[in-house]
Amino acid sequence: MSASVVLATRNPGKIVELRRILSGLGRRLLTSAEVGLPDLPETGETFADNALAKARAGVAVCGLACLSDDSGLVVDALGGQPGVRSARYSGRRDDQANLRLLLERMADVTDRRARFVCVAALVAPDGREWTAEGVLEGSIAQAPRGSGGFGYDPVFVPLGQRRTTAELAPEDKDAISHRGKAFRTIRTAVAEL
Repeated sequence: MSASVVLATRNPGKIVELRRILSGLGRRLLTSAEVGLPDLPETGETFADNALAKARAGVAVCGLACLSDDSGLVVDALGGQPGVRSARYSGRRDDQANLRLLLERMADVTDRRARFVCVAALVAPDGREWTAEGVLEGSIAQAPRGSGGFGYDPVFVPLGQRRTTAELAPEDKDAISHRGKAFRTIRTAVAEL
């Protein structure tokens, strides 16, 4: 097995997804917990700012290449909210509270267009950096459906689908998801480390 790469996240759902998407790379994928990374802040104004900041901070702490991402839901009728604040939209990191707040704010909205956006970042100990973006267009359902995935998956219906991302099989979701697109793009750089 070649060099280790740290997945700079503490989100258990994201770790499972990333390990699926990045399987077969010949790299040992470590978690933040395994290398003692603290919960890294997301204070940037863009997904790219946050993804790079987390990966850079991870490298500074553990000295290993770090992969991170920042992703979220962008809703047209809400002026782009929750956006980079998606994980803490309700004021705290609570998927159910975030979903409730989103559906409350969308209660009388007819334009339900939205997209999931992900920016993946890889930072190597020698200072090299890569980013890749993935977008999944869709709309917001009237009520949560499905038990798969995490975050806003139960209310997000991908364009051309009838099911929410929480109703899709994991491999079907990975094939079209914003995170799948971003990390499939950046995996070439991971493989070349």
